[in-house]
Amino acid sequence: MNWNWGTKLVIGMAIFMTFIIVLGIKMIRSKSDALVDNDYYEKGIHYNEDYLKKENVKKEHAEPVVELTTDTLVLSFKQAAAGEVQLIRTADKKLDQRLELKTDSRNQFHIPVGQKAGGLWKLKMEWKNDGKSYLYEKEVML
Repeated sequence: MNWNWGTKLVIGMAIFMTFIIVLGIKMIRSKSDALVDNDYYEKGIHYNEDYLKKENVKKEHAEPVVELTTDTLVLSFKQAAAGEVQLIRTADKKLDQRLELKTDSRNQFHIPVGQKAGGLWKLKMEWKNDGKSYLYEKEVML
């Protein structure tokens, strides 16, 4: 069969339009946007506060030491700390976990990780000590 250039052009446009329609349907049927946080606007408003907390960690050299043993994640602080720890799984939001942070007598906090999915996790620690607030984030491979 010998087609002229007009027929080929119409067939090409039809294929392209079909491709665009399929992508549009796929986009509409997808569950949600790929935003990391649903409350990103609120976090944007409080960005300066978080920045100051991170600067407190740097100024006072208060970075906690993060160690991974066989089935426990050990957070070692310079002084006693109380606050909150978040384990954020970037691949699956359902696995995110919030824990209350309270160090023991050796200024350590233990998180059991034996049952957690392996891979990259974001560790977000927010604590207070001597009236100052601190925020430290670190990526951990479990």
